[in-house]
Amino acid sequence: MSYGQQGYGGGYGGAPQGGYGGGGYGAPPPAHGYGGGGPGPGGFAPVSAGPPPGADPQLWSWFSAVDTDRSGHISVHELQKALINGDWTPFDLDTVKLLMSIFDTDRSGTIGFNEFSGLWKYIKDWQNVYRHFDRDQSGSIDRNELADALRQFGYNLSPQLLQLVERKYGSGPPARGAPLPGITFDRFVRACVVIKQVTESFQRLDTDRDGWVQINYDQFMHTVLSLP
Repeated sequence: MSYGQQGYGGGYGGAPQGGYGGGGYGAPPPAHGYGGGGPGPGGFAPVSAGPPPGADPQLWSWFSAVDTDRSGHISVHELQKALINGDWTPFDLDTVKLLMSIFDTDRSGTIGFNEFSGLWKYIKDWQNVYRHFDRDQSGSIDRNELADALRQFGYNLSPQLLQLVERKYGSGPPARGAPLPGITFDRFVRACVVIKQVTESFQRLDTDRDGWVQINYDQFMHTVLSLP
């Protein structure tokens, strides 16, 4: 299987670089969406808490509110309860687990305040990316917007693969005769990160960079089972 002329795509799946514009982070969606269109991309549900001395007031406020058992660390279920999409639906649990796996640097199964700080910025950057590619401001990413995003990230997927991604990460099964539903913020993040990780796994096997690999069953299973 060959990948396009732009290669595997580089550096995507880490915190996206800013530059797509600002955007409120973690606040509830504005009454008329962002830019006068549909709902915003999502983020942390609104909370309020008093910050302790020495910590960033807003960031510690979020961390303390999410840490509902006051353990000083955030579990995957605490994090899921805190994260919402722009349409107020909760984040998909698989996406939350993926985020935890990225920022749980000490592999404790939870994230502390410093790890949470990185997660905060990561989601904020992704919000700007999502706003940029949600051209019609509908609050979801359709097939054309998805193709545009992946192409700009350097991933040249065939129409068949794009359709597969759309079906896998869409927000639900389509009604009879209706188009596939768009991809919500949480699922868009997961789709892009997974595509990056799959591509990197292929790249490690494609040592001569010709777009083809020959692997045995064990290598294939190891590659697949190592993916999120």
